[in-house]
Amino acid sequence: MDRSLLTVRTALVLLLAVLAGTAVGVLSVLAGEGTARAVLSALAAAGLSLPLAHRMIAPEPSGGRCPGEPAGRRDGHG
Repeated sequence: MDRSLLTVRTALVLLLAVLAGTAVGVLSVLAGEGTARAVLSALAAAGLSLPLAHRMIAPEPSGGRCPGEPAGRRDGHG
């Protein structure tokens, strides 16, 4: 068991979705909506924030190069 179940990036994306859903749910309850509507709006916000967080957080670089560095520059073709 040397590997973790989730990568750091996956855990961060899921954490951002849970935080967004919790914030929307709490704000819905404070606005006077019922519990069922608050839960549904929290689930919707969490579900909609997943793709946004997935795109915002860059994947870990592969091949040892920086995300903004062109591929040809490392090989001496740049």
